[in-house]
Amino acid sequence: MYAVTVTFAIKPEHWKAFLPQIRHQAKQSLTLEPECHVFDVWISDTRPYQVFLHELYDNAAAFEEHLRSAHFKAFDAAVASWVESKDIKTWNCRLEPEPTAQG
Repeated sequence: MYAVTVTFAIKPEHWKAFLPQIRHQAKQSLTLEPECHVFDVWISDTRPYQVFLHELYDNAAAFEEHLRSAHFKAFDAAVASWVESKDIKTWNCRLEPEPTAQG
């Protein structure tokens, strides 16, 4: 699996418009991209105007395909001026929990 995390800082005046756009983007990614398995959108009362995404893809190529998709390009163009900053990180090695002793 290939994980992607994105933290957005949204300009306050665009907050209410951004939320339905990111929810729609999540739905389209999960519906139209068979190699996208998770597209969680998180917000917090303690960090106003921030959005955190957690996405899981089959591999890096699937994420690259996501970035080339028409729905992502349309979303990105629609919200670009609303975004104050965006921090993207990718993760390619999942560390399994340590096995528990059976006793």
